[in-house]
Amino acid sequence: MVLERDAAGSHASRVAAGMLAASAEVGFEEFDLYALCADALRRWPRFAAELEEDSGMKVDYRSNGTMVVARDRDGAESLRRAYEFQREHGFSVRWLSRDEALDLEPFLSPRIPAVIHAPEDHAVDNRAVIRALVEAIGRLGGTVRERAEVVRLHGTAVELADGTVLEGERVVLAAGPWSRDIPGLPESDRPPVRPVKGQILELRMQAPFKLTHVVRGARAYLVPRSDGRLIVGATSEEMGYNTELTAGGIWSVLDGAWELVPGIHDLPVIGMDVGLRPGSRDNQPLVGWSSVPGLYIATGHYRHGVLLSATTAEASADALMGAELPDVLHPFSPGRFKMA
Repeated sequence: MVLERDAAGSHASRVAAGMLAASAEVGFEEFDLYALCADALRRWPRFAAELEEDSGMKVDYRSNGTMVVARDRDGAESLRRAYEFQREHGFSVRWLSRDEALDLEPFLSPRIPAVIHAPEDHAVDNRAVIRALVEAIGRLGGTVRERAEVVRLHGTAVELADGTVLEGERVVLAAGPWSRDIPGLPESDRPPVRPVKGQILELRMQAPFKLTHVVRGARAYLVPRSDGRLIVGATSEEMGYNTELTAGGIWSVLDGAWELVPGIHDLPVIGMDVGLRPGSRDNQPLVGWSSVPGLYIATGHYRHGVLLSATTAEASADALMGAELPDVLHPFSPGRFKMA
């Protein structure tokens, strides 16, 4: 049974862009996170195929690859360092000149000096994934209860806002940035997560404009969908639980995207939205058993939630059935900050 305070997937999961980026997203020296993201990326093709089979719905898994773009000479130097670091750690990336990049993606700005092409960094329609997950859970005998707010935990008993108490042998706490605030958690097991605000835009691609790759820069990213939508985002703001769209946030996203792909200038805007990512103290996930018997924690995925959902879901399901967590998840124990 999945308990959802609002509608299923109506927060960060819905507002995400759906990038499956192991090499393009992770920063320098994040070795454990690199390994975890690479593991998730390897799982995603099978994960997507099984989800489509179980749900009878498409999730728009796109394998065109990602292009990480420098906007000026200084950016190219920084990009070169990232490229060398990624190559040292076994990622399949290519260094492209301006002309090579424009041959591959003609709608890039002709002013760009250089590009990293990451052919194995893919994308998926995260909203389609949410719909498919809800459908698959129902078909496989599970239940998704919407408008079912959890107001307190009593060990592995869950109290809802309507007074209902549900008993279970195992409970997974996966409430995003609200995970630390659910009453009933011992202070030592409250996940140290905070909300990180992200503002995002949806544009409609119109001929002759047609972006085929995910394009990322220092200030923005652009993610094309097969149905003609173009997702443009996203800010990273430490604004608490504020979910207001702001002129500055939208301008920042558009300006950063326009530097990379000027052709977006005339595309119609079909939507704007705000989500709150769950960020931990080190912006890395919190996945594993708490000190409360039967209580499992899965939160803190920050900017990597869609990508890491494959590993988190599969490894956590195995753990709930009695298996050990894989080595790749050991560095992300929810209790790691207790020893810091």
